[in-house]
Amino acid sequence: MYERHFQLNQMPFGLTPDTRFFVPLQQHQDVLAVLKTALGAGEGFIKICGEVGSGKTLLCRKLLQQADADWQLAYIPDPCLTPLELRWALALELGLKHSANIDPPQLLQLLQRQLLLFAAQGKKVIVLIDEAQALPDDTLEALRLLTNLETEQRKLLQVVLFGQPELDTKLASYRFRQLRQRITFSCNLSLMSPRQVAAYLQQRLQQAGSQQQLFSSMALRALSMYSRGVPRLLNVLAHKALLLAFGEGKPCAGYQHVRLAAMDTEDVQPKPRAWWWYSVAAGAIVLMGYALVTGGHWLPGWTIL
Repeated sequence: MYERHFQLNQMPFGLTPDTRFFVPLQQHQDVLAVLKTALGAGEGFIKICGEVGSGKTLLCRKLLQQADADWQLAYIPDPCLTPLELRWALALELGLKHSANIDPPQLLQLLQRQLLLFAAQGKKVIVLIDEAQALPDDTLEALRLLTNLETEQRKLLQVVLFGQPELDTKLASYRFRQLRQRITFSCNLSLMSPRQVAAYLQQRLQQAGSQQQLFSSMALRALSMYSRGVPRLLNVLAHKALLLAFGEGKPCAGYQHVRLAAMDTEDVQPKPRAWWWYSVAAGAIVLMGYALVTGGHWLPGWTIL
């Protein structure tokens, strides 16, 4: 698309969580440090919450890349599973083969045997569940019961829940009071500050091969305002702004390109207004100012009350 125009090697603002474009923001580094510390200590449940598009999935994939040698990871990206489906998903991730001849009690026994085998090998089994707010209530309770499997020394299973704020609402219910007490570490993934937005954009552009600044200072401020510091929304706006600049043959994206991109993007707040609205508002302000200066008699027969 616009790669050649802006002298890029690849698209810098894709929506797919690509760890090559991971930007080590302070809040992401802090969460990774907490995760590694908690998992190293053998804690049972760890919860990471963040707004939609805040980078939870990318963080999860980064953790998969940085796994210690003694970690046996099981990644479950789709949590909309029944309790039985969850056990099968975990079993498959841990190397067990699916068989129609295995009933639920046998499956649980096989899972426990596999977990004990990994423990004997000195491995920690860690389950990473993305979009955990979508876990059905019964499945979440089944997951808690799985963490009851343990030796005299440690848990056989550790769980990391990555979810939106709705996960906190779900866990706050009386039903999950036992699970809440097992969450030993909990982190909230904060959004980017305006300074971080500029650094984030520049690093992704450099990773894509850019040797120049492709957003004006006004464009950067607009991107920060309209994206609210949400990485996914920022990627969408930056991509659209560069597309518009490319269509006009401009060397970089300016404020107007970002504004038009924001008008065409869902979930942008505040939503930009059309230019005619600003013209009407400016005209009204001028008329009101004139009326005040002339004592309220600004047209024959009219008075401002």
